[in-house]
Amino acid sequence: MPNSLFASFLQVLEEFRFALTSPSVGNMLVVACGWIQTVGQHAVTEALVITGVAGPRHHEAFHRFFSRGTWSPDDLGYWMFRRLTRLLGDGVLQVVLDDTVAPKKGAHVFGIGSHLDAVRSTRRHRVFCFGHCWVVLSVLLRVPFSRRTWALPVLFRLYRNFRECTKHGAVYAKKTELGRQMLDVLVSWVGERRVEVAADSAYCNDTVTRGLPPSVVLFGAMRPDAVLTELPAARVQGAEGRPCKRGRTLPKPQQIAADGRRPWKSCKAQLYGRMTTVAYKTFCAQWYRACGTGLLRIVVVATQQGHVPLRVFFSTDATLDVVRILETYAGRWGIEVFFREAKQLLGFADSSARKEAAVLRVAPFVGLLYTALVVWFLEGASASPLAAPPLRPWYSHKRGFCFADILRTARRAMVGLDVLDPGRNIANLQKPPTRAPFYALHPPSMAA
Repeated sequence: MPNSLFASFLQVLEEFRFALTSPSVGNMLVVACGWIQTVGQHAVTEALVITGVAGPRHHEAFHRFFSRGTWSPDDLGYWMFRRLTRLLGDGVLQVVLDDTVAPKKGAHVFGIGSHLDAVRSTRRHRVFCFGHCWVVLSVLLRVPFSRRTWALPVLFRLYRNFRECTKHGAVYAKKTELGRQMLDVLVSWVGERRVEVAADSAYCNDTVTRGLPPSVVLFGAMRPDAVLTELPAARVQGAEGRPCKRGRTLPKPQQIAADGRRPWKSCKAQLYGRMTTVAYKTFCAQWYRACGTGLLRIVVVATQQGHVPLRVFFSTDATLDVVRILETYAGRWGIEVFFREAKQLLGFADSSARKEAAVLRVAPFVGLLYTALVVWFLEGASASPLAAPPLRPWYSHKRGFCFADILRTARRAMVGLDVLDPGRNIANLQKPPTRAPFYALHPPSMAA
């Protein structure tokens, strides 16, 4: 049973084959297996110790996999996304865009800078820390073994603050610009397929929304004091001058919430894993500063907990109903769960890499390894006896699987594994084609 489970995991990792050279495939396999089995601080050398490769093979070859390899994280993300599309079908593609900080220290670490730590900050006290800030685009997926929506990352960008870029003569790019780059890459992968993007207020601005194709719909949050307008009046035939882009100014969301002449309505929505009754007011308007001239469906929600009396959400597709908007936006919480699990269980922020190429590859590799593990579990490993969680009388209410269960199953499948055994090499699973098609080796975003 463990051998067959491990073979099925190799079949998922096989998606990376066209993005790697033959020696890199073997090195990737060793690092991936060792990284999964590591408990505690994750590192390349620790992965070699866990797999028993530290003696027979020199460690430098595995460091060079990250520091001098020819592969790109976007290429690996493309092939893993292709694997995901088999599970997603041909319907609407839901993705989420957000960023996270990986604390690090070291004067010679590439891309390190001071970033706001949103987890430890409060409304009155802002906490900054040194480290890397990663902007991540993840695909949202509903799985049968869990009630929540899972966010599976496929694209990554390292944000470098203005001071760090100026110091090293690099071109500065805002987080929103990096997010828009990843959206453009994703659109080049999916073509005309409808993409629904959930993002918090930090990514709901003109940088992200300007020039988005009609197939991309943004679900986001706005300020309660946002300036809203109507659509411009129809242009009179023969009128001179530039056409108006905005109509008359409308009341702000906070004013609409306080307006007693507009009654609150209620609906039930599945938010954050439970059915919730929501009091709301909705209307259509332009938010010209952030979303241009398009008409938005805006939803003002009265909050029941916390110090914020109301929240305001919107969709760039004004035809959608309130429940769809609220549930789609709530799905973005899956990426926050990914950040926590990837850091605590898979070493997303543990890398000790210092050189540019290694820094830009290790964290995305770990994120894609997270995606590969979830895909492997979804494609059949969840039905294996090895996936049964340990019996804990004080956790009798547990009904589904979490990422810790997935990781435990993978480690059980690798007990006694010899990754250097030629009989278990990835090359023995399936003979690759003698030559892959050009479009396979060069995804649309890479060939341009």
